[in-house]
Amino acid sequence: MNDKEMREPLFNYLENTQEKLRIFEELAIRKSIADVVVVKENTLTGIEIKSDCDTYARLATQIKDYDHFFDYNYIAVGKSHIRQAHKHIPPKWGIICIYKDSGSVAVEEVRKPLLNTHTRVKYQIKLLWRLELNNILAKNNLPKYKQKSKLFVKQKILEKLPEDVLKQNLCYELFERDYTLLY
Repeated sequence: MNDKEMREPLFNYLENTQEKLRIFEELAIRKSIADVVVVKENTLTGIEIKSDCDTYARLATQIKDYDHFFDYNYIAVGKSHIRQAHKHIPPKWGIICIYKDSGSVAVEEVRKPLLNTHTRVKYQIKLLWRLELNNILAKNNLPKYKQKSKLFVKQKILEKLPEDVLKQNLCYELFERDYTLLY
């Protein structure tokens, strides 16, 4: 199966097995692009897709980048990678296999992910737009910092808010992200 064929079954699986979530595709994280990002109330999950056509050539860099941003990580692989996938990812990463079975597509969680203790909200805040940062400032009665840079605003938010409060705000803003506000 190729990447495009794997996405729809993966999204259906996620929506049918997890409560209240929002799915993003192709988010820039450091030097990589996260194929799939799942936002829940207090967690961010990254999913790297390795289709039957893919290789593991860039995976080492992708793993480092995913581990900076996401609380949980998965590799979603086609049937041809299932025997080797665990050798290329850390033990804390989950594995999902997507394959054709008797004419239909099957999705199987082979290994559940463990909490990634490496990530910090200081990395995750980089995913937010300036408008979303402004919403967090307003929601927490912080100054607006209208004339300041996005970097300055992120730093102030990190200084002023406890990590658990910021994490909840961050997930809320991503969950409610409205792409129509860009135009």
